[in-house]
Amino acid sequence: MLDCGFGLRETERRLIRLGMTPGDLSGIVVTHEHQDHVGGVFTLARRHRIPVWLSYGTYRAVRHKCEGVELHFCRDGDRFSIGDLCLSPYTVPHDAREPLQYVATDGNSTLGVLTDAGQSTPHLVRALDRCDGIFLECNHDKAMLVDSSYPYSLKKRIGGDYGHLSNETASGILREIDKSHLKRLVGGHLSLQNNTPALALAALMRGLDGHRAEVTVACQQDGFDWIDLSPV
Repeated sequence: MLDCGFGLRETERRLIRLGMTPGDLSGIVVTHEHQDHVGGVFTLARRHRIPVWLSYGTYRAVRHKCEGVELHFCRDGDRFSIGDLCLSPYTVPHDAREPLQYVATDGNSTLGVLTDAGQSTPHLVRALDRCDGIFLECNHDKAMLVDSSYPYSLKKRIGGDYGHLSNETASGILREIDKSHLKRLVGGHLSLQNNTPALALAALMRGLDGHRAEVTVACQQDGFDWIDLSPV
């Protein structure tokens, strides 16, 4: 499991919908310490004895919650394995202590995840090159954010270099990466106030720039079902 911002009951409900229980989890991999990503991690891990992987910087921010949990530290560039999956952490620009995102592979297919980053960097573009599937943040539409009722300080944080990816920036990242293996693309982490699925989808299609891939946009309330990245 990558991150967990939900309480136990909601997490269990979502796992059941996917035909799983917490006991089926081999580990929880954490990106950073913000509540919507880590809020349910340690309660779930402690109750079901699930090991947790996180950066040392993230640990420093959440160490008061970690008692009784098996912890493993990871950092940019150091691969590690959980079961049959090999995970490659990479750093991103975000306003957290030591944020990481991850690329995972089973040796046949590769999934890249990028959420919670304020801007594109050559490092994150290289990390996502040649992935078979990508989950990509499309947090906000720039115009909707500017016109929103959010306080100026929050608008500045979200739209800043260490905030969240706009549709436009996500589209630019897609144009830059090597898409030669890309079959599935999921847009996610959409703001309910400052974006729409239609705007995010249009941005993703522009970023594909004619490359053929199956594209969907995740819903905060319902998520999405299993996606098969197996080679045809």
